[in-house]
Amino acid sequence: MDDQDQQSDVPTPRMLSWARNSTIYRLERRMMTEKQLFDAITRKAKQKFENISPAQLEALAGSAIKFAYDQKALDDVAYAAASTRSAVRGGKSKRVIAQKLSSKGVAGDIVDTALEYSDDLFAAVVFARKRAFGPFRRGDLDEKRKAKELSAFARNGFSFEIGKKVFGMSASEAEEVLETRRAL
Repeated sequence: MDDQDQQSDVPTPRMLSWARNSTIYRLERRMMTEKQLFDAITRKAKQKFENISPAQLEALAGSAIKFAYDQKALDDVAYAAASTRSAVRGGKSKRVIAQKLSSKGVAGDIVDTALEYSDDLFAAVVFARKRAFGPFRRGDLDEKRKAKELSAFARNGFSFEIGKKVFGMSASEAEEVLETRRAL
């Protein structure tokens, strides 16, 4: 009986094989952080294996992460860099990007490094273009619209200074920011 209790802490070969295949399946489809992979394997293993113990879950997720690192398919630094570039091009502020990366389990120092070269002014101009704010505005400006636009910048993590700067730009200045920053 003691041998059986002791073995229940070790994943079976079938479980380990499933974890390996599940890791391959997930990482072929999209980049993930270590935390995302750990959580996904743990969640699915609970569904797939009826009587799996917490120790087996931990060992299974750990083996999946080790396998992903061995295959060089898991890299939080590359994930953070790619996500940051994409988010800046999509008009996201540094604050929003940092929050999203942290929620996905990326370490603070990796987040800081990824954000080092991001540009909030460029992102704010992209945001303004997407929402037809500031220099991209089509209608007339009244006090209600001005408040709406400036508060939208703030809600999306841009500082008041950046929001005000973009808000006050001419269309040609905004296009210049987009062109010069896009080349970087």
